[in-house]
Amino acid sequence: MKSSRGPISGNWATLLLPINSDDTIDFARLGAEIDHLISVRVDGIYSNGTAGEFHNQSEDEFDAIQALLAGRCRAAQVPFVIGACQPDPRLSIERVRRAAVLEPAAIQVILPDWWPVTPAEATRFLELAAEAAGAIPIILYHPPHAKRVFSPSELARILEPVSQVVGIKLADGDADWYREARQHLTGRSLFVPGHHLATGVSEGVAAGAFSNVACLSPSGAQRWTQLMADDLGRALEIETRLRDFLDTHIAPFARTGGYSNAALDKLLAAIGGWADVGTRLRQPYRWIDPSVVPDLQRAAAKAIPEIMF
Repeated sequence: MKSSRGPISGNWATLLLPINSDDTIDFARLGAEIDHLISVRVDGIYSNGTAGEFHNQSEDEFDAIQALLAGRCRAAQVPFVIGACQPDPRLSIERVRRAAVLEPAAIQVILPDWWPVTPAEATRFLELAAEAAGAIPIILYHPPHAKRVFSPSELARILEPVSQVVGIKLADGDADWYREARQHLTGRSLFVPGHHLATGVSEGVAAGAFSNVACLSPSGAQRWTQLMADDLGRALEIETRLRDFLDTHIAPFARTGGYSNAALDKLLAAIGGWADVGTRLRQPYRWIDPSVVPDLQRAAAKAIPEIMF
């Protein structure tokens, strides 16, 4: 799938941090994970999204993760995006500056999160990020759990002075939301939730996804993304079953168990079994007991074989 909305598009797989029992990052397993993502030829790999636990790592660890990703992707000529996300705006800008040296396809940031920003403050933060990034494009990660969620029209006004922001990762909505997005955000790559990608494509809005479906199966997510260009109706039918599987079997861990999105993404990777990531999160965050995985693997294989195999 190609997009005319910007330089970044398609199925982007996230790095999930393998965490040892002593709470350290297992860089050997992380390297093997990157190697697998490269081998299945996803459209790109990105680091330090929510699933990468960017909020719970030191600056030295941040630098080590990005260096490992950049080195392996550059050697394989696979595009990569670095997440310089940090709730602290000063730390985030410094992460942007260090990430730019590695020359990724883009750098992803979130808006400062300890105190919700006004639209003018959001614009100023993005201007600072663009200055720190130099020639590297910026992607705004604007998740639904941000303390202040802006509408498409609000985002358009915030981003108008910052042309270096080429894309936005955000939650989609109903038909009215898609109409507003088409009206106000044309010209920037929009990345919808991975399990909504076929809908986003059918609405003429989505350039791609930084994808939770790739947490489940990077190769399956890539096949499904490519199917959207060849048989969108079939891709939409798969999306219906995919959403039902997630709503029935995965979402209850958040709704009733209170588990984080990072815990859900690592559970998806364990169900997919494509890399030795494990379900463990860094403390104090709770992770899902891996004993639930075999039953969920059987449910996924039955519901969405096109993704799983």
